[in-house]
Amino acid sequence: MSGSGYPMFRNDGGVPEIRVGVREFECIGASPPQDHPHVYINMCEADTILCLYCATRFRFDARLTPLEADPPGSFFAVDADPR
Repeated sequence: MSGSGYPMFRNDGGVPEIRVGVREFECIGASPPQDHPHVYINMCEADTILCLYCATRFRFDARLTPLEADPPGSFFAVDADPR
């Protein structure tokens, strides 16, 4: 996870929508170094929300855990040990 404690999601495949199992998260756009500024997104009660940087639509899916996404490669895990 990110230093903020929120799950991070990326859209390397350029898909129009990513389903996530959490309502508060960060969107990073694409994997580094092509990422955009990491933005905090809070869906509140909404079922969908757009990232203002990359226009990825995120849809809340209660069947997913906070560390899952569909498509599956969309969850971004920061390596704690860069070696």
